[in-house]
Amino acid sequence: MVFPTLQFVLFFALVLALDAAAGGRAQLRKAMLIAASYAFYAAWDARFLLLMAFVTAVAWGAGLALHHPRHGRRAKLVAIVLLIGTLAVFKYFNFFLLSLQQLLGEWGLARDWGWMRLILPVGISFYVFQAVSYVMDVARGQILPRRSPADVALYISFFPQLVAGPIVRAADFLPQIDRPLPVDAAMRAEAVALILAGLFKKMVVANYLAVGLVDPAFAFPGAQSGLTMAAAVLAYAVQIYCDFSGYSDIAIGLALLLGYRFARNFDQPYRATSLRGFWRRWHISLSSWIRDYLYIPLGGSRGGPLRQGAVLMATMTLAGLWHGAGWNFLIWGAAHGAGLWAERRLGGRPALPAPAAAALVLALVCLLWIPFRAPDLGTAAAAFAALLRTEASAPVALAPPLLALIAAGLAMNWLPLAWRRPAVGLLARAPSPVQAAVLAAGTLAAFAAAQEGVAPFIYFQF
Repeated sequence: MVFPTLQFVLFFALVLALDAAAGGRAQLRKAMLIAASYAFYAAWDARFLLLMAFVTAVAWGAGLALHHPRHGRRAKLVAIVLLIGTLAVFKYFNFFLLSLQQLLGEWGLARDWGWMRLILPVGISFYVFQAVSYVMDVARGQILPRRSPADVALYISFFPQLVAGPIVRAADFLPQIDRPLPVDAAMRAEAVALILAGLFKKMVVANYLAVGLVDPAFAFPGAQSGLTMAAAVLAYAVQIYCDFSGYSDIAIGLALLLGYRFARNFDQPYRATSLRGFWRRWHISLSSWIRDYLYIPLGGSRGGPLRQGAVLMATMTLAGLWHGAGWNFLIWGAAHGAGLWAERRLGGRPALPAPAAAALVLALVCLLWIPFRAPDLGTAAAAFAALLRTEASAPVALAPPLLALIAAGLAMNWLPLAWRRPAVGLLARAPSPVQAAVLAAGTLAAFAAAQEGVAPFIYFQF
């Protein structure tokens, strides 16, 4: 079940009705949201409900054990190993299996082990990272362990951000379980604006760019000219931004309608004037998670330049491998790490006017999106070669509507953030039936403008 479908619209309408019926009865409301979240996940594959329950049990049990005077440190270590180990098995087993098959094939010992391949559970990275957040926040004394397993279960399974984030910290979410915000007209108006913006980003901008330009160009990069390939790369930069920030907008808006406030997950990343600034603006919940639970524990900015560079490279390489088990993701992460280290050695962002620095950073980020988007290193190499080619054998047509969508996606990164504030304020003064009508009309318009079928969100695969 994904957001921009009639199935989800009916599901969420039922959740809102049950939420209203629960009223102020906190335990009943909590049980309803847990049941709804597990039903949401079961719609994808019910077999993995046990996996999510296992992750929840590990986090909850570790939280209680962490305050034991003798076994606290051991409990943290065991919990982290179990959580990260579970994630690693599902994300990387197939990669190592394929690598072993290829190696044996070179030795004349080819075997067909396709039957051993594992299905990657959707959203596993996100709910495992939230479980790690809970364990680490309890270990650091930032929150107290929860006696009720239902509290931890709701935190880990909450369906608006279950399968693709944003990654919500336990210290931010758990207090809201105790004191959910009363949903007033202002919150509903903000939620409507976020949901409709997310639907437009995903169903119109991202999907049309993917089908009309990005997918065909990356399917046959050897047939593209430099102009066409450059347009496709820029289109992918817009596509992945609109796809993922669109999901985040919808998730944050849905959570608001249920009385939970999440921090924003994107902050106009393509206007950043440095790579460091880009990572402070892109997928903020993951970037801050990596900083607090990986970069700083590895040593952070301590030590000399070589040590700092090694920590940055290790952190970003692991971040790349988190996105996928493949050499292209490893190269993408390592290249970002090298860029961040070089930038630090040079004393920050390039010594250029802000617009020129932003253009330089955007160009670098777009080039690094090539190995991220390409299915393998051969395709990535062909795409880089196409950028230097003046002729094309079968170029993808650069239709004006597609170029307009690229321009619109980039404009989203430069428009003042307050541009929609008057409209939200006007909607906040409207009665709730009018707000519901605006949401319904906007949703129908997005469905009408969208292509047939439902393209999955890009980050579902991570």
